[in-house]
Amino acid sequence: MADAPLIPDEAETRARWGGFAWTDANQTKRNEIVGRYPPGRAQSASIPLLDLAQRQVGAETDTQGWLPIPVIEFVAREIGVAYMRVYEVATFYTMFNLAPVGKYHVQVCGTTPCMLRGSDDVMAACRNHGLIKGKTTPDGLFTLTEVECMGNCSSAPMVQINDDNYEDLDYDRTTAILRALANGEVPKPGTQEPGRHTVEPLGEPTNLAAMVTENHDYRPEWTA
Repeated sequence: MADAPLIPDEAETRARWGGFAWTDANQTKRNEIVGRYPPGRAQSASIPLLDLAQRQVGAETDTQGWLPIPVIEFVAREIGVAYMRVYEVATFYTMFNLAPVGKYHVQVCGTTPCMLRGSDDVMAACRNHGLIKGKTTPDGLFTLTEVECMGNCSSAPMVQINDDNYEDLDYDRTTAILRALANGEVPKPGTQEPGRHTVEPLGEPTNLAAMVTENHDYRPEWTA
């Protein structure tokens, strides 16, 4: 199950983030985002503005980013709604971090398909690399979180690290990804299964095989 975040001390948070404001570049993005919605519908910009704010915090802290309470309040003022209307969005979606995370936020899926396909081995690789669930490594590089299904069941087990998914994992593949990130490298996202490109079946297809080489019409066979 996903763990509840440990919210930092509010006084320290307000001292650091109470003066949050958009960078010039993000002010331009903010205006473009808000401009997508008609008057009176600015609350619809909650998700993209929260994402933009989290990315700005991440850029300022060299992490994946998070949403301090003053930053959420700032977004609420930007769209002219009550703070709670934006806070409930930030707390609903796990894409938003309510507590500081490391440069790489490693989110391991522990839902049934991933569990049956070996997510325990993925978690073991993380632990043996020094990651502790719900914690950030002392060097600030990795934060480990166990989450619910992220929709990659056909290529389980998987992890999401910042904006990228890594699929078809095992212990060794997970270890290789973590080592690459720690060394400043950029591992290939997506499936880690050699010869697989997305979520096509491993090996030869077992159904609709005639469609591999041509736009085969099965209807005469089905109606015979």
